[in-house]
Amino acid sequence: MSATRIHDLVGIGIGPFNLGLACLAEPLDLDAVFLDQADGFRWHHGMMLEGSTIQVPFLADLVSMADPTSPFSFLNYLKQRGRLYPFYIRESFYPLRAEYDAYCRWAAEQLTALRWGRRVTEVSYEASEDCFVVRAALADGTLEELRARHVVLGIGTEPKVPAALADVADRVVHSADYLHRRDELASSPSIAIVGSGQSAAEIYRDLLEEVDVHEYRLDWITRSPRFFPMEYTKLTLEMTSPEYTEHFHGLPLALRDRLGREQRGLYKGISGELIDDIYDTLYRKSAARPVPTTLLTDTELVAASWNPDASEFVLRLRHNQLGEEYDRRVASVVLATGYAPRVPAFLDPLGELVARDDLGRLDVALDYSIDGGRRRLFVQNGEEHTHGLTAPDLGFGAWRNANILAAITGGEPYAIERRIAFQEFGVPGDAAVPGDAVASSSVPAVPSVPAAAAEAVAAR
Repeated sequence: MSATRIHDLVGIGIGPFNLGLACLAEPLDLDAVFLDQADGFRWHHGMMLEGSTIQVPFLADLVSMADPTSPFSFLNYLKQRGRLYPFYIRESFYPLRAEYDAYCRWAAEQLTALRWGRRVTEVSYEASEDCFVVRAALADGTLEELRARHVVLGIGTEPKVPAALADVADRVVHSADYLHRRDELASSPSIAIVGSGQSAAEIYRDLLEEVDVHEYRLDWITRSPRFFPMEYTKLTLEMTSPEYTEHFHGLPLALRDRLGREQRGLYKGISGELIDDIYDTLYRKSAARPVPTTLLTDTELVAASWNPDASEFVLRLRHNQLGEEYDRRVASVVLATGYAPRVPAFLDPLGELVARDDLGRLDVALDYSIDGGRRRLFVQNGEEHTHGLTAPDLGFGAWRNANILAAITGGEPYAIERRIAFQEFGVPGDAAVPGDAVASSSVPAVPSVPAAAAEAVAAR
């Protein structure tokens, strides 16, 4: 490959979002390359519990919400695997988690733009050629250098460890590694699960089934006031829309952060079916004998230490309603505390070309660019603080990719929905303004994504 070749696009990281971008870019006249340090596609293998499903319908695949005719759709995967009719007869919109992972690997195997085993070490900007330079290390130690007009960062998030556990982080098990450590956990005399969402519930349910076989004590600790179900009503789902994303993006930073905390229950809750199944399992097992388990709500983990003499953790817990603190001793701790976005060090050579907010986070524009309006550097699933709950939503990934491709191509290769919600999230455009005439339009204060893409074309 010539060192002077300049690609239209280099994607860094190949998770579901950049994999979807690669699928949508495949039929376009784009010179695109995608890099990942792994040797192949893997999606949450540490939580691939038998029978577990993803929490969004099958239309939230890699491509369908942008192009339902794409050969990379989940339905086409089922057709090619001879499983379309069984899926139809099953009458569930929600694919198995293992099935979704297999679907993504099937799509990845068909793409020639993916390059595995490449760990990106640096991204810089070459002014003389007006392009980014992406440097990556291969497993054998050799270095590869690519040039690109556009870069899309899709490295995803990393397991989050609460500050209270920072000193013992190397001894706990994060949900990302749960299945790889399950046998080890089962041999433990006591296990505490820390977390509030679906992963915590799935791990608790899995360990609960064997609690009387392995005879461990099982605790579930959550700072939430209750084991709340994910809110999945239709008008609430309208918040995963272009309109709400635009509304959220236009809010002040402090208000966005507050809303982000308040809205976690909209997408980090537990499926109601699983909550009921946990209760039914507790009921069934308690009919034979008391179940050695404790469920602790409104309880926050404030500190933790390791006692080597007793081979156990000492967890300092606080009951938030009562304001009382107490210690609980446990041999093993499983964290289902989610994931946090990361700003990779390999962006450091770009310096001020990367826009950041007052807290040092990526300052992601409405069109998902992070280069201060140049619209050449984009991020996927790193914008929850700027765009809200659509950032990690699989169902919104194809829409975001359609907008990124619009900015890159200067057109609209995939039709972009601009208005889909029945409700208004801000002040209606025809609202009467006190002491003034009725507003004549509902043009938002923040440019729409398609408008931003058009401005990018004009600026190039």
